[in-house]
This record gives sequence, structure tokens and C-alpha cells, in this order.
Amino acid sequence: MLELHRIDAHQFREAEKMRVAVVLDNVRSEMNVGSIFRTADAFVVERVCLCGITAVPPRPEIHKTALGAEDTVAWTRHATALEAVASLREQGYTICSVEQVHGSVSLERFTVDPAARYALVFGNEVKGVAQDVVDSSDCCIEIPQRGTKHSLNIANSVAIVLWHFFQRMALGG
Repeated sequence: MLELHRIDAHQFREAEKMRVAVVLDNVRSEMNVGSIFRTADAFVVERVCLCGITAVPPRPEIHKTALGAEDTVAWTRHATALEAVASLREQGYTICSVEQVHGSVSLERFTVDPAARYALVFGNEVKGVAQDVVDSSDCCIEIPQRGTKHSLNIANSVAIVLWHFFQRMALGG
């Protein structure tokens, strides 16, 4: 760890965070949740909001893929994603659902304001982001795809979108 210049858990909690919250709307797989925690750690997000049926730590399957990131990344529990989004909006976050809907903006065309705070909502592996959450979002972002499938695994989607935001917010790009 020293050679990699990685921070420890205490330093992570004290570190400046990217002004992004990840909202998980009824994510079924605990392995996906764990992977998302690990990605949230990698990109130093402010918090992960676990909503609806999304499992919360401590859970063995979450830990298996999070590798301890569930203990470093701040998280909150919400009965619904709509409740989480309303709370985040009151705190000044711009709400962006990551979903393929009419009027969504392709990720590479989405302009990130480095001074803004964003709540990125990711949905259920089968049903996506709930329609009431999409309707209450400030915008919708989609990941461009050209293959035969119309979606990516949620953990992969979170990684791609967070990297886009990290490039523009944390790296100054």
C-alpha cells in the first residue's frame, strides 16, 4: 500500500470527496452493491444511498466484492429512491438518473460543472430507475452503446459514469 501511495481508512474518511452521491434504486444483487462500494471508494464519492430492497452492510456478499470499502464510504439507508432524491435535492444536489429514456443526454455530451453537486441514480438490474424517480430528475444520462444489448451491468455502469465525473471534477479536466 505504501508503494502505491494509497491512503488508509482514516485518511479516506478525512479526504476531500468528489461532490457526487450514488443512489441505488432497488438493486437486487449484493455482489453489485459491493462492487459499487469499491468503485465509490476508488473515485472518493461523498456517499452511497441504499434504497428500497437494496441490501445494506454488513453482508458477506457485499463484503466479498467491496473488500472493505463498505466500511470507508459513507452510506445512508432510504425507504425509497424518491425519498433519497428529495433529501439530496434539498441539500443542493442536481439529480441525474442514469437511464435510457426519451430526452436523455449521452454521457460523452453531458457537461459536468466541477463546482456542482450531483446525485447519480442507478436502477434495478431488470426494471431500471423507477419512473417516479426519472420524472423527478433534473436530467437523465445514458451510456452510449452500439452492440446488440441495450444495457450494461449496473456495477459497470456506475464505474463508467463515475469515471466520467471524476475526470471532470477531481482531475480538473
